[in-house]
Amino acid sequence: MLRLKSIGVMSAAKISGLLYGALALLFVPILIVMAVVMIVIPKTTPDQPPAVLFLVFAIGAPFVYAAMGFITGAAAAFFYNLVASWIGGLEMHFEGALSPTTQVPLQS
Repeated sequence: MLRLKSIGVMSAAKISGLLYGALALLFVPILIVMAVVMIVIPKTTPDQPPAVLFLVFAIGAPFVYAAMGFITGAAAAFFYNLVASWIGGLEMHFEGALSPTTQVPLQS
């Protein structure tokens, strides 16, 4: 049995930010199609949002989501480390893993 005692805060933040930004890229084609449709079809109501709004959001969304993911990942890792210091961390079982008493030679 191995125990995860801490998570690198910056490492978790970078991974989380990258994943959130990549997921936001899935919405970009949908937003662009919506903008094109709004340009082609004339306004039917005065409170209809302008097509430019969708284009701006399509460009900005991946960056905003990546920033939110970075902050969320850092906060989650920080709080995990805080709680793990109190209760000892997650216990994980790996099949074929080294036992905790096996010493691995360090490479220099």
